Amino acid sequence: MSLPSVNPDRHTFRSPKFKSVVKEAVEFLTKTPVHPLPPATDFVGVGVYVLYYLGSFDYYSHIARQNQQDCRQPIYIGKAVPAGWRTARTAHTDQDKALYQRLQEHARSIASVENLEVHDFYCRFMILNGVETDLISAVESELIRTYTPLWNTVVDGFGNHDPGKGRYNQARSEWDVLHRGRSWADRLTGPAPQWEDIIAEIRQSS
Repeated sequence: MSLPSVNPDRHTFRSPKFKSVVKEAVEFLTKTPVHPLPPATDFVGVGVYVLYYLGSFDYYSHIARQNQQDCRQPIYIGKAVPAGWRTARTAHTDQDKALYQRLQEHARSIASVENLEVHDFYCRFMILNGVETDLISAVESELIRTYTPLWNTVVDGFGNHDPGKGRYNQARSEWDVLHRGRSWADRLTGPAPQWEDIIAEIRQSS
């Protein structure tokens, strides 16, 4: 049997409908109510969230200015997925508070550092249930491409977790160099990025 050579065009799937659904979800998220970080009451759900900064940290002033009248420019975008997401064995239930818990976790991270105030942060979020949970990663990626949030694209490490005992030979992230105070990050002993280099990158991106 003669086998044909590979023609990528015959294997490439394109769906304007998929793009339309993702765009619809992004537009929905940008119109949801703004809440303090974390929201005042807990709630059930998984999905996508956006954080906004309105404080006085010098190097984020260009972001804070854009958010004075209305929250427009995210500083960070993330997702909260059901348990078992990576192995396609999701255990999502109607009691899953992963999205709210993720926002709480971020608030604790910010509250623990020296040069940020958690009351300067606000959030929007979108809950996705049932088959719509499959949109979580696509919507997060589209939002990041659209807004290029600083903590996703320039200052890396905000969403990091404690690596655990025996792994503290890693380097502090750019975020933890700029914002000292997370107890587990202060245990990291690897060669860290330089403050001056991070600031130069922030200035170049603004």
